[in-house]
This record gives sequence, structure tokens and C-alpha cells, in this order.
Amino acid sequence: MRVINVIGLGYIGLPTALMLAKSGLKVVGTDLNIKLVNTLSEGKPPFEEEGLEQLFQEALDNGIEFTTEYKKSDTYIIAVPTPYLKDSKKLDPKYVISAVNSVLDVCEKGSSLIIESTISPGTTDRYIRPEIESRGFVIGEDIHILHAPERIIPGNMIYELEHNSRTIGADNSEIGGKINGLYSKFCKAEIVVTDIRSAEMSKVVENTYRDINIAFANELAKICRTDNMDVYEIIKIANKHPRVNILQPGPGVGGHCISVDPWFLVGDYPDLTNLILTARKINDSMPRHVLGRIRDIMREHNIRDISKVGLYGLAYKENVDDTRESPTLQLLNRMDEHLAFGVKVFDPFVKERIVNDQFLNFNDFLDEIQILVVMVGHDHLKSNMDLIKDKLVLDTKNICTFHGSYTL
Repeated sequence: MRVINVIGLGYIGLPTALMLAKSGLKVVGTDLNIKLVNTLSEGKPPFEEEGLEQLFQEALDNGIEFTTEYKKSDTYIIAVPTPYLKDSKKLDPKYVISAVNSVLDVCEKGSSLIIESTISPGTTDRYIRPEIESRGFVIGEDIHILHAPERIIPGNMIYELEHNSRTIGADNSEIGGKINGLYSKFCKAEIVVTDIRSAEMSKVVENTYRDINIAFANELAKICRTDNMDVYEIIKIANKHPRVNILQPGPGVGGHCISVDPWFLVGDYPDLTNLILTARKINDSMPRHVLGRIRDIMREHNIRDISKVGLYGLAYKENVDDTRESPTLQLLNRMDEHLAFGVKVFDPFVKERIVNDQFLNFNDFLDEIQILVVMVGHDHLKSNMDLIKDKLVLDTKNICTFHGSYTL
């Protein structure tokens, strides 16, 4: 049985590896993080996700292995991080390039190298092909390049891996069809085979579309705040139109997709991305907007001590422990810039202290604060509304069921 070597065992690589193993394929997961590999080898999932423990056990029963080494194989899936350079906003391909070179050190002739990491349009042509060719490999003979961007969200990963449509970018239809068959082992939805550049662009476009829609809702919130209008009531009414579907505003955009991918387009096409850049600026400005609302409430109630403010939620979205690009972390960074130290923080899903003044017990957290800022609408808070009724509440997620809370 051939081995599938999955490189990068984070939020995308690990579930993908587990799905393939559950399907009966021989899978080896590789990551350079020794601590992570040891944890996985002990049978412990590194993050919380609905259905992950059961999937993990099924994969273990089918013989999945975890290691820090790249394995000799004919099929590799690369799912390493793809950050962007803060100054230029361009993709930083260093992790992908490193993984590709490590694959080339061990791969069999004719291997397929599938990049799942989100990359900007043209990344394969600019970085991956030259790297492979510089090593003396003939693309299309010695090795085949493909791009199969993920399309899942934390909190619903397992379901979406099975039920979301997939895209596979390939240089030729025969290899594309072969990898289509691989993903069909677990993906029950349509799988589209196209060229690599179209696959690269489609993933970035999907997340940019969502970023722009969120920015419109956030801009509406700022407009309504300026003139004392209820943005949620206005959106509810507008959405009764059969062709209108405005999203809800919030304290910012986090995660590794929506908050990052649009910058790839801005970095590569700076003269052509006016709308995209504006949307990014609006969404990145929301933590500052929340800070302004906190300041308003403190002044209104003559509260001068910032340590009486508590931020509920460190994750970037509801009911997960994923803190990547979290609006709360963005807000804390802005407060640090203004030397505003001492604000309290709590998140029921984040079990280890990752910031200063972070509480691990909800009641202890509430005992220390007067102003509660809802940054994430976890179900935990929705079921404990009775505990926060005596607090001044800034509800950035519009989930409070009692009268008198402040909104964006």
C-alpha cells in the first residue's frame, strides 16, 4: 500500500491526514514540532474540534503514524503556514519552499506534490517551479505539482471536509484526475479540476469576498453609532429584501483565512485592489473602534481604572480555541501601545494562559470587573447570561438577551 505523507499537522493538515487514514490509506503525518508529534503519537488531539477525538481514534486504528521526518513516498500533501510580510503585504513563501525542498530530498520519481496551504495567485510559478527546476527535477516527469486549497472552518472541520466542494489545480487532467480520486476517498461533494493558477486565485477570492461583506456591516455599525441608530435593527429590516443579505458587524476579523488572504491580492496588485484594501482597513480598524466604545462607557460611568474592564473571548470565533489573528489579541496590542495595562481576559476554550491577566475561572474573572466586553459569542456565555446582568456590558456580538447592554 502506498504511503501518503502529509506535511504540517495544524488545523488543516491534521484533519486531512486523519480523514485519509480513516478511509483506509496508509498515512504518515510529518511536522517539525517535536512536542506536537509526541502529543499526537500519544493519541492526544492538540486542539478541540467537534468529532475530532472519534476521527483521531479511527485513524489510529488504521495505523496512522506521526514523525518529524519526511517519508519516501509518491504522494505528498503540504499544509504548512503561509504568513504575509507585514510591510509589503505579500505572501511569505518560506515555509512552503522549505517543505518542497524537504520533499525533493526523499520523494520517488513521478511523485505528486499537492500544496494545500493557501497561496497567492502565481506563487507556484514564481517560487515553486523555479525551486524544483533548480534541483534538477523535470516537472511533469520527475514530479507533478498540484494545488488543492482547503475550504473548512474551525468548529465544523470534520463535516466540511466531507461535504464542502473542493478544487484541484493541476498541470494536466490525468494527474488532476488521479488526485481527484484521492480526495474522493473522503470528500462526498463535487471536486473541480482546473489549472493551478485558477485554483490559487479562487481560494483567495472566496475569502476576500467574505472580508468585503463583513467590512460593509462594520462600516454600517460605525455610521449608525455616529448618528445614534440601531445597526442591528436596520440590518434586520434590510435583509427582508429578497436580494439583500447583510452580515452582522463585529469587533474585527480573525483567523488565518479572511484576515490574511486579501492581503495577498493587495500585495501583488496594489494599483488594482482599492475596494479590497479599503475593506481590510475597515475590518482592521474595528478593535480600535471597540477600544473607543470602552472609553465612552468608562467616561459615562466615571470608571478610571482599566483593570475593571474584562474582555470575554480570546478565540477568533465562537466555540473554538483557535486564537490566530484574534480581534481580542489585536485589541490587547493596541491597549499595550497606549500603556493601558491590566485589562482582564477570559475564554472558556483557551485552557492555558497566553496573555497577561488571563483568568481560567469565569466567576473569578467576573468578580474582578465592572465592564464586560463580549468579544466572542461562545455558547458558554449565552448559557450564563444571568451571571452578567449586574455588569456594564459592551456586546460586540449582539447576543445579550437582557435590556441595557451597550453595542458597537
